Amino acid sequence: MALVKSLNNHTPELGKDTFLADNATIIGDVILGCDCSVWFNAVIRGDVNKIRIGDRVNIQDGAIIHCTYQKAATTIGDNVSIGHQAIVHGCTLEKNVLIGMGAIVMDHALVRSNSIIAAGAIVLEHTVVESGTLYAGIPAKKVKDLAPDQIRQLIEDTAANYQLYASWYKD
Repeated sequence: MALVKSLNNHTPELGKDTFLADNATIIGDVILGCDCSVWFNAVIRGDVNKIRIGDRVNIQDGAIIHCTYQKAATTIGDNVSIGHQAIVHGCTLEKNVLIGMGAIVMDHALVRSNSIIAAGAIVLEHTVVESGTLYAGIPAKKVKDLAPDQIRQLIEDTAANYQLYASWYKD
């Protein structure tokens, strides 16, 4: 059973039809929307600031969602996929975003809608990722604009697929 732990007078709130893997961890000031999934070894730690997560968000295996004490909360919009072992820390991800495997998004970064952060990329503090783009590298830089079919196939389909996968685990 997942660890859902209250801390400092904050109890995580889980939206309707949210799937939590057996060893997922959610702590403190965290609100997850509906139809989310938090996968194996993923950690959402709202111990030092608040974390707000929209609907249809999947936080894949080993990913970490955290924030910075009194400085940077984390906000994640609807239809977002956080890849395996990614770190999302004290930043804002708007709706329809894909964070690739092992990527890191740091404090006060803003990832605008319909964007992809490539696997292994590091989005530095205060970076603003343009809407409808692919950013890659260390530090992450704009690589290209995304076509509408890429947004649909890579971002929207990934989020939809994870809702399907989560349904396989529900009783």
